[in-house]
Amino acid sequence: MRIAARAAAAALTAALVATGTSAVAADAPQPSLGAAADQPAAATTSAAAVTPSFALYAVNSAGTAYSYAPNGKGGLTARTNSGSGWVGVTAMMQVGHQADGESDGLWFREDNGDMGYLKFDSSAIKIGYGWNIYNKIVSPGQIGGAAAGDILARATNGDLFVYLGYGDGKVTKRIKVGYGWDIYSEIAGNGDLNGDGKNDVVARDKAGVLWLYKGTGSQTAPFAKRTQIGSGWNQYNRLVSTGDVDLDGKTDLIARKGGELYLYKGTGNATAPYKAKVLIGTSGWDSYKFLF
Repeated sequence: MRIAARAAAAALTAALVATGTSAVAADAPQPSLGAAADQPAAATTSAAAVTPSFALYAVNSAGTAYSYAPNGKGGLTARTNSGSGWVGVTAMMQVGHQADGESDGLWFREDNGDMGYLKFDSSAIKIGYGWNIYNKIVSPGQIGGAAAGDILARATNGDLFVYLGYGDGKVTKRIKVGYGWDIYSEIAGNGDLNGDGKNDVVARDKAGVLWLYKGTGSQTAPFAKRTQIGSGWNQYNRLVSTGDVDLDGKTDLIARKGGELYLYKGTGNATAPYKAKVLIGTSGWDSYKFLF
């Protein structure tokens, strides 16, 4: 039995109790405990109908989490302490399950490869193990045509997989949806960037070029062919989307450059999905190991 206590406050109040198991084969991370082999039912209404608008979470090296909410003026509020004890964690991401634009909880990977889910104001569950084969894990919202948020996971060889969400934190077995994604140093997304009602992602390659992958809604081929939407993005060491930050109904992108934080407001136009950058954080943002 592995017990990792995470004393948390505000939205992250919980304790994690996860049952440990032996390591899984390197090519087969396990899905949710008790997850059925079939896929979640398709959504009766589009999960992208309401643009997500999550708070931005930040975790420092001591494992303390802070939240920054949209302030209604195109920026973020002062930070709020949202919990502590997030040490021994190598990946964190928010997820919304209800198609209401709000975040319901977060997925996190521990340093031993265990994957967990924490529902806000509730307890955490273990959903899988062996996830250390992935060097990039993000939740871009609902991309597979079902009702809940999903996970994108990239293996070290560049293969890309999707885990479809059941809406309770658990996920299906993985589905391979791409290869060659090791050319990208950042992958981000949480909403629709071109106004077609399907969630999209952006990916930055190692040369600093930013690419848009339009969502298709298909479980087996969730993205259309990429299109170039920018260059010079290597100036940033982190790209993350929490959805709509300036509350205009369009999905935005947050970029960190050293200790500064910038907002790229969404336009809804696929050929130029972002407006010029706006500085929304002047210093100290390099103190965080996670932004999500």
